[in-house]
Amino acid sequence: MHMLTPDLVADLCGLSLGVVLAGGVIGLVLWLFGWKSHRFWVVLLTTVSAGVYGLHEAATLKTPPLVAGVLLAVAAGVLALALVRLLAFWAGGVAGLLIVQAAAPSLDQPLVVFIVSGLVSLLLFRWFLMVLTSFAGSVLVCCAGVALLNMYGALDAVAWAEQGTTLLNWICGLMAALGFLWQFVLERRGSRRQIEEADDEDDGMLVRFSRLYRRAG
Repeated sequence: MHMLTPDLVADLCGLSLGVVLAGGVIGLVLWLFGWKSHRFWVVLLTTVSAGVYGLHEAATLKTPPLVAGVLLAVAAGVLALALVRLLAFWAGGVAGLLIVQAAAPSLDQPLVVFIVSGLVSLLLFRWFLMVLTSFAGSVLVCCAGVALLNMYGALDAVAWAEQGTTLLNWICGLMAALGFLWQFVLERRGSRRQIEEADDEDDGMLVRFSRLYRRAG
């Protein structure tokens, strides 16, 4: 399974500079702070996807395109956080299918693989989102980097992708692993800080209570 194929790289090289830079920035934010900002991305993607679906399927829904798009976008945005674990189950199932198809093509059990992978993603929800966002961010950053290098003439991206597809896969995989480690450390630090702040608040309440007790005595 190749993440950056020559055809995809050729399409990337045809994008404008603004789109490439925007993709790179979004990828960097996902890579660094995917778990911290996952609620924002879930709501955004769900809202946009529902709005686009409403615009395209307005005739089938027998509703004006603008009305269908806005209504579906608002409804999806409101329900997005409630459906986040369902989306995680679906994403984990699809990711498991892709991994199994790449690692063991002879294993023809798509339903079992999908359900088991989805359940594992729910059990390891936080870690799964860290892996997913760091992987998505790594792919976006690699795509933007290759497109920028081709745009400024540093390399022939299409020819290089044909020869170095395996190297690109390793770069994306290494970046995804580093992104996961960074998000994991960041989350651990945040959890420790919250615990320390909670302990400080409890100590402060005890001190205030003891002072009130002395005054009453």
